[in-house]
Amino acid sequence: MRKYYYNARDVAAYFKYFSVPSHLEVSYMQYIFNLGRHVLAEPLTRDFEHFKDEVYRELYFLWSNGFDGEKSDISAMAADGQLSLICDQDCINLESYMKLICLHLIFSGNMPYINLNFVGLMLPLGIRCDIEVYERNVINLLGPLQIVVYDCFGKEFDLRLGVPDELLRVSLNDDFKKSLTNRDFRESLRLEQLQWLKDLKDASSKIFGSKTTRKKTLPNRKSSSAVAGDGNYQTSGRQTSKQKVQPKGTPTPGKNK
Repeated sequence: MRKYYYNARDVAAYFKYFSVPSHLEVSYMQYIFNLGRHVLAEPLTRDFEHFKDEVYRELYFLWSNGFDGEKSDISAMAADGQLSLICDQDCINLESYMKLICLHLIFSGNMPYINLNFVGLMLPLGIRCDIEVYERNVINLLGPLQIVVYDCFGKEFDLRLGVPDELLRVSLNDDFKKSLTNRDFRESLRLEQLQWLKDLKDASSKIFGSKTTRKKTLPNRKSSSAVAGDGNYQTSGRQTSKQKVQPKGTPTPGKNK
């Protein structure tokens, strides 16, 4: 069984399909380049600048073919006349889609699995072959892409007994996970984003200057009697005992019951 190694087209398609922001593309490329021969084809592991140029060339190809976003046609990921490497030619769309899923598991170390219904993928992927042929191709993907399938209870599921029409958990196998270093890529990426935002804020403050914030002050509240009198609300006005109308809650002096 020969393992599959990803190429520049696969990485570029992942950026398009999962909408990776343009300012983070180099960080993603640096991460997968550091994984080296565990993931990438050997010619791409020799020089990072060469690898980056190849990915950007494939990004332009995908953009020109309309492959942009998760609602894109998976068939646009492969060039016209391209031969499948794992599946039968009728199931090349399944091969392309599962490459994207496995790359997402590689980039997302905190994601243990992805729920997939393999039978339900036939229609959206535009696969028209017989169900027996399709099930055989699903099984053929497991070894080269180094993935394992579990049922909804987390127990390993043998697809050779049949591909059910229900959700299954697709995950990278344990040996492949151990070969992937620096699995906290998303955390380091989050810190990099925060630094990027801080740099933007510092650059904007140099251009436009820092904006000083002023505290809001509330006006002093004064009674109407204080405004009309000497300004002292404690001594102004009539005494309560001299009023004819007794205020509520104030006892009248000299009247004891």
